[in-house]
Amino acid sequence: MSGEDAPAEQQNAVDQKQETKPAEEPKAEAPKTEPAPAAAAEATTEKVPEEETFTYRALVLTGYGGYDKVKLQVKKGKPALKAGEVMVRVKACGLNFADLMARQGLYDRLPSPPVTPGMECSGVVEAVGEEVTDRKVGDKVMVLNRFGLWQEVAVVPANHTFLIPDGMSFEEAAALPVNYITAYMMLFDFGNLRPNQSVLIHAAAGGVGIAATQLCKTVKDVTVFGTASASKHETITQGGVTHPIDYRTKDYVEEVRKISPKGMDIILDPLGGSDTHKAYNLLKPMGKLITYGAANMLAGQKKNLLAVAKNWYHQFSIHTLSLIQGNKSVCGFHLGYLDGEMELISQAMNTILDLYKEGKVKPRIDSTWHLEQVGDAMRKMQERNNIGKVILNTEPMPEEEKKEEPKKEDKKEDKKKEDKKKEDKKKDDGKKEEKKDDKKKEEAKKEEKKEDKKEEEKKEEPKKEEK
Repeated sequence: MSGEDAPAEQQNAVDQKQETKPAEEPKAEAPKTEPAPAAAAEATTEKVPEEETFTYRALVLTGYGGYDKVKLQVKKGKPALKAGEVMVRVKACGLNFADLMARQGLYDRLPSPPVTPGMECSGVVEAVGEEVTDRKVGDKVMVLNRFGLWQEVAVVPANHTFLIPDGMSFEEAAALPVNYITAYMMLFDFGNLRPNQSVLIHAAAGGVGIAATQLCKTVKDVTVFGTASASKHETITQGGVTHPIDYRTKDYVEEVRKISPKGMDIILDPLGGSDTHKAYNLLKPMGKLITYGAANMLAGQKKNLLAVAKNWYHQFSIHTLSLIQGNKSVCGFHLGYLDGEMELISQAMNTILDLYKEGKVKPRIDSTWHLEQVGDAMRKMQERNNIGKVILNTEPMPEEEKKEEPKKEDKKEDKKKEDKKKEDKKKDDGKKEEKKDDKKKEEAKKEEKKEDKKEEEKKEEPKKEEK
């Protein structure tokens, strides 16, 4: 029935009811009209399928800007499965630096808002589409996708999922795909990492940094230089970094040269801008620079045009003749542009999972946050306060914690008020002290006047006697 036909039929039904009104007086005809409402109710019940009553929570980027631009919403309707796809009930999601850049409109692999971000998650297969033979309902899987995974239910191609090994938690599984595939492909596919080589890892306490450090330890006698703030040095040293460098207080180029005058065999550069120039100059002959990000663009909650312009102005570029003469190579890596190369990604992931089973790699979880706390989770990562992976948990936030959140805000407000009172008290005390000082000065002046008067009187006494 088309939309245009519907009003005409409804009008016909009204006309028929009006025509039958006089015939409704005999009681014998009443039973004929009674079943109609019941039948209509049954039809209505049948017409509300699960697809329409199905709801799930999702984080949605509503526009570019600060942390408040990512909002928790409820989506209605069960997602439809196409051939080759599976539906996953998501348990945990990974937070990546690209998600922070996407929020500011600096990541071109995410469609325009409104859109659900998220490139990795873990969960349980809830339904499978046609032509899916290697996944079944109940399978525990980790998922890698271009976007759309920060929600309670996700539909993805089956070949974008990987079975979770025994003993691995959902949080660890959500922390594995992006960071470990990135680190593995850079070090081994591009870097050709071999024994006795040296590697410089920037942001060594981050997700990719920790993954790269662990993978370096799988090769004999690899020396790892890692940049991180001083408070994180103990942790990254325990994780395998040979020479930690505090980039905030020291020039990492000078520090590297002191220990390794010839430079590095491999440098992983997520920074961009002027740091890429420094990295290239730090390479040994036959060294490899692998650039995979532009973190220097990210300054503050919202897009900082000055930081973006500065990064682009200092963007590294080089002539092929210089590469030849320097015997160096420069590689670029972006996992987001490899989403059509699932065979390559699967090979890397299978190797990583084998290393996990052997106990050679293990994701480090920094902290876990509820979907409702996504702003705090992003803030922690953007301010570089994490050591390891920041995870989002899809379990609804307990009511007790929700009540505590406003209390924390109240405490902050109370603290501000208390601080203001203290400041006001200090000012008042200062004014009182000033008044006291002024009073003392006035008294001192009065005393001086009295003394001067006495002196004058003493001088005048001899004159009187002479007279």
